[in-house]
Amino acid sequence: MPAHPLSNITVARWHTLKAEQALKLLESDCSAGLDSQQIQQRLEQYGANELTETAGRSNWDILVDQFKNIMLLMLVAVALISGSLDLLHWQDKLAKGEMPFKDTIAILAIVILNGILGYVQEARAEKALAALKKLSSPSVKVLRNGKLEEVAGTTLVPGDVMLLEAGVQIAADGRLLEQSNLQVRESALTGEAHAVNKNAEVELSEETGLGDRLNIVYQGTEVLQGRAKVVVTNTAMQTELGKIAAMLQAVENEPTPLQQRMTQLGNVLVIGSLILVAIVIVIGVIEARGFSNIQDLLEVSLSMAVAVVPEGLPAVITVTLALGTQRMVRRHALIRKLPAVETLGSVTTICSDKTGTLTQNKMVVKSVYTNDHFSITGEGYEPTGEFCRSESKINTSDYPELQTLLTACILCNDSVLQKESGEWAILGDPTEGALLSLAGKAGLTKDDWESKMPRVAEFPFSSERKRMSVICALQEKTVGNQEWGLKTTPEFIMFTKGSPELTLARCSQIHLGKNIEQLTAEQRAKILAANDKMASQGLRVIGFAYKPQDTIPPQQSEETSENELVWLGLVGMLDAPRPEVRDAVQQCREAGIRPIMITGDHQLTALAIATDLGIASADARVLTGQELQRMGDEELELNVDLVSIYARVSPEHKLRIVQALQRRGRFVAMTGDGVNDAPALKQANIGIAMGITGTDVSKEASDMVLQDDNFATIVAATEEGRVVYSNIRRFIKYILGSNVGEILTIAAAPILGLGGVPLTPLQILWMNLVTDGFPALALAVEPAEPDIMKRPPFNASESIFARGLGAYIIRIGIIFAIITIILMEWAYTHSHNVVGPGLDPNRWQTMVFTTLC
Repeated sequence: MPAHPLSNITVARWHTLKAEQALKLLESDCSAGLDSQQIQQRLEQYGANELTETAGRSNWDILVDQFKNIMLLMLVAVALISGSLDLLHWQDKLAKGEMPFKDTIAILAIVILNGILGYVQEARAEKALAALKKLSSPSVKVLRNGKLEEVAGTTLVPGDVMLLEAGVQIAADGRLLEQSNLQVRESALTGEAHAVNKNAEVELSEETGLGDRLNIVYQGTEVLQGRAKVVVTNTAMQTELGKIAAMLQAVENEPTPLQQRMTQLGNVLVIGSLILVAIVIVIGVIEARGFSNIQDLLEVSLSMAVAVVPEGLPAVITVTLALGTQRMVRRHALIRKLPAVETLGSVTTICSDKTGTLTQNKMVVKSVYTNDHFSITGEGYEPTGEFCRSESKINTSDYPELQTLLTACILCNDSVLQKESGEWAILGDPTEGALLSLAGKAGLTKDDWESKMPRVAEFPFSSERKRMSVICALQEKTVGNQEWGLKTTPEFIMFTKGSPELTLARCSQIHLGKNIEQLTAEQRAKILAANDKMASQGLRVIGFAYKPQDTIPPQQSEETSENELVWLGLVGMLDAPRPEVRDAVQQCREAGIRPIMITGDHQLTALAIATDLGIASADARVLTGQELQRMGDEELELNVDLVSIYARVSPEHKLRIVQALQRRGRFVAMTGDGVNDAPALKQANIGIAMGITGTDVSKEASDMVLQDDNFATIVAATEEGRVVYSNIRRFIKYILGSNVGEILTIAAAPILGLGGVPLTPLQILWMNLVTDGFPALALAVEPAEPDIMKRPPFNASESIFARGLGAYIIRIGIIFAIITIILMEWAYTHSHNVVGPGLDPNRWQTMVFTTLC
């Protein structure tokens, strides 16, 4: 993809430029847009505005690949040789009343059925890129040649001027030129649910993160309200969505442990069979002193080749995985890709998001600091609980500054707390819901206070200011006069909430009891110390202040208006850990699985939650996104085994963490919910998407979807994965033990000088599919062993014959063979040497078949 008109301007720097500079570099005009000649030139230079896709495997390629399996190829060869022999002797077979080609037809039918079964499993193509493409807009309003036009989103080029309005899905990345009350939902891209207030006027530093670039809009995001004019800066694969698409395509699909083990099993069986066939033919030729018995030897070889392939194994494995999938659904884990069921049994590391997965995603206020510390009881959003000071219950009306703080919690708030189906729920931001619940515990309600002090203006929250303010009119002139320490009654009061440090820096006074006093350096230090203490306890801390106003401040006067504030206090809240997660983490430890927390939250909060859950110790190292950014891949690889907590991490960092862990030989499960989590989910050995908060793209890139977004569900699914793999080993032990017995019995016949083949291919197919297959299915539903989660994970690279399985199969196969060979020799001797009425000289074959069945 060509660079933009000036090669020294990279995609990462558009947010650092003023609107005029962006227009100049793109040679565009805010009022007229581009002309027809420019549009044509740029379409030729940059191409259509659509995500390109590397050619994947077609359905035909997937089907053909199924027949490249070495065991199926051997069966095809057997079918061809058998067919050739029948073709040479078809008249003799008909004369004996035998149907020619029956073995060939039966073998080819098994080959085709196994090929179809494998195709059905693999044909579910990756839809992550298709889901990304859905995020592009079909049409868009633009200014071209000085006129307003509606064009297809695919025709947009850098320099086009787009017009945005509520409900529009943005078709390309762009720099804001003008905006009016513009709010954009960027959850499809960043995973953050809250609306982002955009601002064309801000100038940002180059280090500003994706979610904080308030002067940029992105392809695939949605306009919630307001209007804007935007100059397109990036299209197609140069957009943020395009980068994600490129990363998705760059991630190669690795075969699962089960697929690798089945390939290895096929190689061992086929090579072993060929060696044994060669030995039998050589011995047979030596005994006959020539090739007079070559047809018998070929028929024996064909039977051995059929016997070595466990034809029923693919079907039994598929049924086992499907049953495992059903059990996982009952435990709230939805498996999207069938092999992932068994793969879970090999997981050594679980990288989990914090919010909503390790925690409840319900903020609860636990601590308040005004001029003293107060603790608050209660759970969830229910406005029921007690205020305590020094562990003694208090009445909030006895503390004027606390009452004022609670009033600010209600009025400086855009959310609604309501009761639905008997449970309290929040409509809006969880943090604001916790503030409403806090005020409700003191008997204060939003409806009551909004009728007394209706909002007349506001300064919305921005990531640059890290605060928001609302201006409320005093309807009742007696409200708050004495409690708030006001000598005269103002017309309006501005309430501010936000980052404690930044809000405190804007304050010059402090509310103490019923008085307003000058804020001293000593008081500032005391407030900041209280803030640090709360943060170290894992609390998310918000600072509150207010300011009497005689007039409504003008719009966009935040910098001048949010000054000389009166400090109120701190509110510390916690996204409480899920109660079941502590046990799940302990279960991980016992099972040899290492849990890792990855969060975008503050490092002190991350450490406190991780310590509480048992993920790490209180003195554990926390690696931040900034530190990770400065690390090279080699340095990160050295640190990943030492760090269990990652804070302030972006989704792009997740991909690096997964890759570093995999280079260290770890088998990684990774959770994610946003569009830009998709590459990490696809890279992980098990990608886990969130069923409640996850985007379609993250779900399509994943192997498993958590229906309840709960970490404990991952552990439960891991247990099921171990059960499935244990059961697969059980029925492989059963099926292959029988197959080894068949091969040795067939091989013994010519060595012992017995004429004919002990088992025909059709008899072998019957045994492998029916008498072996159905009992093997019973083993697929074996329950978990009591200590299944007390053992270390299965080594993903271990052979299917590991831990004594191979020796057991050979041992049991030899026992089967010895018993059968003894009966075969006896039956052959008696059926050929004893003459009697109605005696069938071939009944020895029936006895061999019956014995092995």
